[in-house]
Amino acid sequence: MISDEDLNQFRVNGTKLRVIRDAETINDVKGIVVAWDEQTVVIRKQNRNVVKLARDYIYQPWELER
Repeated sequence: MISDEDLNQFRVNGTKLRVIRDAETINDVKGIVVAWDEQTVVIRKQNRNVVKLARDYIYQPWELER
C-alpha cells in the first residue's frame, strides 16, 4: 500500500503516475493524484475524468519502466 507521504509528494510535484492494476499494460491508468483517504486514491486522467482506485495497486511515476 502506498504511503500518505508518497501520495502527498506526488500531488505537490504534479507527478504523472502509472497505476498498475494487473498484468495487462492496457489496463494501466495514467494521471495525477487529486485526493486520497485510508482506502482509495482519486486520480485525474489526461481527459480530465477522475477515477477512484484502491491504494493496494502499484503507483509509480510514468517515466519509469513498467
